[in-house]
Amino acid sequence: MPERPNFVKKINVLKKVLDYILGSLYLLYFGFLMVIFHGVQVIAYHLFGPRAHQKTVEVFNLCIISGFYMTGSSASFAQQEEIPTGRTIIFISNHQSMFDIPGIIWFLRKYTPKFVSKKELARGIPGISYNLRVGQAALIDRNDPKQAISEILRFARHISENHFSAAIFPEGTRSRTGRLKPFAVGGVATLLKKCPGALVVPIAIRNTGRFNPKGFFPLVSFTPMSWTTLQPIEPKGLPAEEVVKACETQIAAFLGQNPA
Repeated sequence: MPERPNFVKKINVLKKVLDYILGSLYLLYFGFLMVIFHGVQVIAYHLFGPRAHQKTVEVFNLCIISGFYMTGSSASFAQQEEIPTGRTIIFISNHQSMFDIPGIIWFLRKYTPKFVSKKELARGIPGISYNLRVGQAALIDRNDPKQAISEILRFARHISENHFSAAIFPEGTRSRTGRLKPFAVGGVATLLKKCPGALVVPIAIRNTGRFNPKGFFPLVSFTPMSWTTLQPIEPKGLPAEEVVKACETQIAAFLGQNPA
């Protein structure tokens, strides 16, 4: 009988070694993509304009997702209901990892989602920081509520005028365990106020936190990740608190959790 625990222990060690090997290969690939697509974005933006730049961003994120398969992991997308085009969508999602974002950008590309992000990410990250700046994401200072509100107001006008969509993580910070944190209302309320014709769509993300549990490294191989859009919510006439709570409830139920 003692042989079985030893066998399991050996399997776990081998799995950890595999995680390090495959994760290292993926991060080399990821770093290569960041450098190459930084240059591609700059060229596309300055020579061909914002629309060409957006296309390069979408391909960049497709390449990020495709690379998951190098680690034996996978990425899938599903919709509970078709989402209309031709109107602004506010996507409200749970947040587990930096790898949440590539799935939203690629799988929902026909809605051109733009992100509410912390301003620190707008500098120093090849490929990613440039996109946040020229793509006119909302770059907020979490320590300055006045700046955050002003920036989200500007962002809301931008997506409304250009028929883009917004993606926001109301938990604020990542939940690497996958357990939902309470959803904050402020940012969503500001978006709804300035985009009165927007439709709200919750997104439930699974297992990106399991794939990326500790910063950049190690990654966990053979992780199935998924992005699912849930039932859309018409926010007209509803308090922002009720809209956010409805999103949180839907996401929690899909993930088999109780709301935070």
